[in-house]
Amino acid sequence: MGIGYVVGVLGGAILAHAAYATIQYRAVLKITEEEFSRPPMDVMMELLLGLVLCMWAGLAVPTKFLSVLPHSDENR
Repeated sequence: MGIGYVVGVLGGAILAHAAYATIQYRAVLKITEEEFSRPPMDVMMELLLGLVLCMWAGLAVPTKFLSVLPHSDENR
């Protein structure tokens, strides 16, 4: 298991936590009867960090791309 997988799992966990924090924030706003305009800034920064980590892992993990041509030697 390489560093790319670890970064990808960490990024996914950060994104899941940001989603959970947004749901909690909306629940608090419903209780206080305030209007939801956007998530708090710390949640938005967490979303950005999770997105960057997931994108980095998505680009770092794949090793070799295979040809999509039907008559390629790699497909045999």
